[in-house]
Amino acid sequence: MDKVKSYKDLIVYQKAYKLTLMLYNITKNFPDTERYGLTSQVKRCCVSIPSNIAEGYRRGNREYVQFLKIAYGSCAELETQLSLSKDLGFVSDKEKFEHVYSLQEEVSRMLGTIIRKIKNGENK
Repeated sequence: MDKVKSYKDLIVYQKAYKLTLMLYNITKNFPDTERYGLTSQVKRCCVSIPSNIAEGYRRGNREYVQFLKIAYGSCAELETQLSLSKDLGFVSDKEKFEHVYSLQEEVSRMLGTIIRKIKNGENK
């Protein structure tokens, strides 16, 4: 396995970044009435995930865990927003939505695992 030289080398960061790009694409089709509501919330939330992974990576382990916890919390928030988007009928491409939902769950699991490993004394 190659040594991680940057947060950009982290699989969890790459997946979170991809998730953000996909969600920006999906929210283009949300109703205009949601521009400052759910659309804005989804965008801010999904951007928070890779941003906190990146910012935390440049810190010591204790601070890194705090940033990862924020990203982990944003994943939970995003899960709720995705469910609302689907239930409110804002999602037209069900297959793409299922892929995004699955990717969000994967990123969340990965963050939880990384947090536990660092807390148990393993390095970044």
